[in-house]
Amino acid sequence: MTRNVLLLGNTGQLGWELNRTLLTLGDITAVDYPHIDLANPDSIRKIVRKVKPNLIVNATAFTNVDKAESESELALAINGTGPGILAEEAKRLHAALIHYSTDYVFDGNKGTTYREEDEPNPINVYGETKLAGESAVQAVGGAYMIFRTSWVYSLRRPSFVTKVISWANEHETLRIVDDQISTPTSARTLAEVTTHILFQAKTGLIDHIKSNSGLFHLANDGYCSRYDWAKFIIDNLQDKTNLKVRYLERAKSSDFSSPAIRPLFSVLELDKIKTQFHLNIPNWDVSLKLSLNK
Repeated sequence: MTRNVLLLGNTGQLGWELNRTLLTLGDITAVDYPHIDLANPDSIRKIVRKVKPNLIVNATAFTNVDKAESESELALAINGTGPGILAEEAKRLHAALIHYSTDYVFDGNKGTTYREEDEPNPINVYGETKLAGESAVQAVGGAYMIFRTSWVYSLRRPSFVTKVISWANEHETLRIVDDQISTPTSARTLAEVTTHILFQAKTGLIDHIKSNSGLFHLANDGYCSRYDWAKFIIDNLQDKTNLKVRYLERAKSSDFSSPAIRPLFSVLELDKIKTQFHLNIPNWDVSLKLSLNK
């Protein structure tokens, strides 16, 4: 049977990569705003019922962490309510759903890596809305996988990596926080691992996802501070022609005012996904160096 995949959010940094890797699975219908509006339940249902997919991959999200504080209703509609409707539509069609969440569902106070069974306690609106999305998908059930990830970046869309490069080209001194620690995750790695997991289906894709339904932590391996991340970006840039930066200084989160509080240590433990799907996931610096030098 030809697999019919509905990819939501194909113009985003993760969606762009998924649009490339998922081509090997079957026919893809890729849509993004305004052709689908995750804040509008009717828009969601209309697209899903028109395409009638076997698999829905949701790479959309309200990802502006600070803006979510002032636009909480919109963030909740996109990150919380929308995924639940997708899960309902998938179940109605006997289809499967892949959905992505975030390390920001945790408060960062544990002090060690977070496992899937650790109790979430988001400390900002973005984390609250993403947790609501997880809960909505899990409440519907059916065939689904939720992948929690962290610090996703690509060079094709604005991200921390592109911001650091821009700052480094404009300023002699950069101050970067060293007390926020997690794992930079390449959108390319995230898409490739997702597709690899789907390719492990021995029988039907839906049965494969249903038998493995649940919540998984999926990021690059290892972890670092934002300061270390920024230093690695600058040190490993292939083209340093326009670099103006001379000094990289350590700072604390409390040195900057921002609408949203970030968790200080939100590293995700990857043992479950590595073991269940027999994965070797590259370290964050390996994937980042590849991204910077291609």
